Amino acid sequence: MTDQTRSGFVTFVGRPNVGKSTLTNALVGEKIAITSEKPQTTRRAIRGIVNRPAGQLVIVDTPGIHKPRTLLGERLNDLVDQVLGDVDVIGFCVPATEKVGPGDRRIAASLDGYPRAKKVAIVTKTDAAGRDEITERLLEVDALREDWAAVVPLSALTRDQLEVLADELLTLMPKGPALYAEGITTDESDEDRIAEMIREAALEGVRDELPHSIAVIIDEVSVREDNSNLTDVHAQIVVERDSQKAIIIGHKGKRLRDVGARARVGIEELLGTRVFLGLHVKVAKEWQRDPKQLGKLGF
Repeated sequence: MTDQTRSGFVTFVGRPNVGKSTLTNALVGEKIAITSEKPQTTRRAIRGIVNRPAGQLVIVDTPGIHKPRTLLGERLNDLVDQVLGDVDVIGFCVPATEKVGPGDRRIAASLDGYPRAKKVAIVTKTDAAGRDEITERLLEVDALREDWAAVVPLSALTRDQLEVLADELLTLMPKGPALYAEGITTDESDEDRIAEMIREAALEGVRDELPHSIAVIIDEVSVREDNSNLTDVHAQIVVERDSQKAIIIGHKGKRLRDVGARARVGIEELLGTRVFLGLHVKVAKEWQRDPKQLGKLGF
């Protein structure tokens, strides 16, 4: 990269489950943020680094903006607010498959509070919508604000228009050298990524309040002394009630074994070794509302 290249920070905002993490992963070219159909899957500001000949984008993947019902929810919204105040570009995401609603309008209007950042509108999930639906969505989104620097329809799944978005974002970034060395795709630690992979596996197939009640603590990641191609990973899946613990474990432990099998695939790919994964389920009563418990869990 030369002195004429551009680099900077971008974050994607929108209602929960509009495809922000999927878009982040597609741009980075590897999975750095977990994805799920459950709302509020993302709980931290996860940075993904995109290198292009014209410069470098640092994507900060954040939780979806939502009406908080717990202390955790309030802290997630505070995190989003902090990120929005620091980035160079904000990408506002709306799925092509859903009409623009009050939540979208509220979030779009709230971007007035971040005058420093340039704003781009992104219509996601175009692979799942017809041409008329996409056109309707583009018109609805365009009408939300007068200061969009660009309006881009795309599909992260099929990668349609993905490079168009990357080019648009780079042109909006300040001139300057790369912020991260080439080859780095995220500043997330292996332990954090492993915890997220386990949580993603645990989210699959659960419903109602349980997704929000799941957290993961990594106790140990160590290479087996007598076998350098085997890594021991021990982790706790934290829930809020005994009834939730029973759901996670399942009949005769079957569900917990399934969670371990799904998570192990990604962990082995990340670490480049075979993995022994030991999972335990722990109850921390109402941890989403307890400041002390939230602190222990890193929130």
